[in-house]
Amino acid sequence: MSVMLNVAFRGCLHMIVRLIVVCAIGLGLTGPAASHALDPAVITALVGNDRVEITIRDAIEPIIAISAINPRSQADADRVNSMYQELRSDTPAALEAELKENWNLIAPNLAVYAGKTPLDLTLSDASIPEVGDTDTLRFSTITITADLPADDTPLTFTWRPDFGPYSIHQAGGDGDGYTELLQGGQTTAPMTRADPVSISPVKLFARFVVSGFEHIVPKGLDHILFVLGLFLFSLRIGPILAQVTAFTLAHTITLALASLKVISLPASVVEPLIAISIVYVAIENILSKNRGVSTARVAVVFCFGLLHGLGFASVLSDVGLPAGQFLVGLIGFNIGVEGGQLFVIVVALALLGLPFGNKPWYRDFIVIPASTAIALIGAWWAFERVFL
Repeated sequence: MSVMLNVAFRGCLHMIVRLIVVCAIGLGLTGPAASHALDPAVITALVGNDRVEITIRDAIEPIIAISAINPRSQADADRVNSMYQELRSDTPAALEAELKENWNLIAPNLAVYAGKTPLDLTLSDASIPEVGDTDTLRFSTITITADLPADDTPLTFTWRPDFGPYSIHQAGGDGDGYTELLQGGQTTAPMTRADPVSISPVKLFARFVVSGFEHIVPKGLDHILFVLGLFLFSLRIGPILAQVTAFTLAHTITLALASLKVISLPASVVEPLIAISIVYVAIENILSKNRGVSTARVAVVFCFGLLHGLGFASVLSDVGLPAGQFLVGLIGFNIGVEGGQLFVIVVALALLGLPFGNKPWYRDFIVIPASTAIALIGAWWAFERVFL
């Protein structure tokens, strides 16, 4: 009887793993091709005694479409997407005309307050690039101004949640100031008139730790799959630590160098290579029956870690931290990334490694099917990022 129950249990587990594989492949094939597409908008606020000037660098096509239609249903969402695609093909002059025509709808979605008093925002300038590859984002720069009341109340800024994350920097007369990295719908700390106050290093550090963690969980599906590929190679502590250490050291190096503009590779090169790295580690999991770590495996993981660091760096480079705050933001973001990776490993260990890792069928029923799913998703992403 116990043998029959054991066989039945293994059969049910195999079916569950197969279902997970199918769902994972479906998610990978229907999900976004790049995990770094949602970079934050970069906003600069120059606050004077009687006037504020706000410069926004972002893709303005979705801002126009969302404001013009204000989606509340799937039908409205489809209309937003259709308008967005049309705007991406507009010439700079045509897109600027759409911006001005819809400004009365856009402005209420950008909130600037002096204390509790909302300010009237004026669109004073727009710099829009020529149409390029319509499959990539076109980043425009718009300038908004507002007159301030005759008092010394500080200012705050926010915009609607579906405009996405944004980094806002309050510039001072000497180019210094502070930076906040916020999600759409969140409100900035108060910005004082003329002389910006510094956000505390502890608060800045904490926010970048959160941002780094979120860049892995839940936003970094490709990084999650890569880390799972490392986990599935072996349950022994030596191989896991060797791989994670190599990966961490490598992406820390390129994250720092790329964020400082010392090295640079276009996303069109980095993103497909990251997808290929996922395929490689997954296939090696399937082909390698020796679960001991090798120098070659660690070296390959280190090289792929360099690539993933370039992917992480897109966030910090777009934020544009002032020199005095860069190190705090870099360390906080990197710690957040490490926290996200460790979270993935701990969850995988709790769900798969501890309960099933010592079973004789662990490799056949879990490692090989899961690695196959990871390899197929990575291969699709590599194809999509190069050809589609």
